[in-house]
Amino acid sequence: MTITEQHAHAYGFTDLPALMGLMTGDEKHGPAATSTLDVLWVLYDRVLRVGPERMDDPGRDRFLLSKGHGPMAYYAVLAAKGFLPVDWLPGFGSYDSPLGHHPDRVLVPGVEIGSGSLGHGLPIAAGTALGLRAQGLHEPRVWTLVGDAELDEGSNHEAIAFAGPAGLDRLHTVVVDNSSASYARPGGITARFEAAGWSALTVDGRDHEALYAAFTAPHPGRPHAVVARVEPKDA
Repeated sequence: MTITEQHAHAYGFTDLPALMGLMTGDEKHGPAATSTLDVLWVLYDRVLRVGPERMDDPGRDRFLLSKGHGPMAYYAVLAAKGFLPVDWLPGFGSYDSPLGHHPDRVLVPGVEIGSGSLGHGLPIAAGTALGLRAQGLHEPRVWTLVGDAELDEGSNHEAIAFAGPAGLDRLHTVVVDNSSASYARPGGITARFEAAGWSALTVDGRDHEALYAAFTAPHPGRPHAVVARVEPKDA
């Protein structure tokens, strides 16, 4: 496992619970945060081509957190990777802290979109992938993280239906499935993506090697979805 040096301290995956523990107060949405922890770490540690030194690089990968109501894990990973100072974490959610209960792209280094309304991340990601293609930028990959309950929002299905036929092969979606969706889908979540022309895989959302293999699986000419199954939660 690789780690990133931040000042004189090296942070790894085992440090993330302690970093999350620095964030206190109400409205933490702890289950929503912890369900994403492994996915976020594997992406930022081993997959995403982005870092504090290239936040404005047009050739960087883009990561869009659509499941923005549980950002504690996201902030912990960003701090571990040097995007923001660790000493910001204890102020999480306070009046004068840049770390709000939903990430703000203007206030938090490394954040690509402001997260709020569920169901908006995947449509924005599809538009981002299309825009990069139109600019002739074919190397950057676009990743978005959504929750299984978020797929109850129709805007996601419009994006899914568009991206497959459009051949947006730089578009990647991770669905963190903690069994909180209100409506079942025939054949499961992967079948929904596959029906729209996506490549799709389901893996154990706590198994880092399985996540990495799924994230890096080839999918020529098609967008790619990974359903990361984690223990059931109520958020």
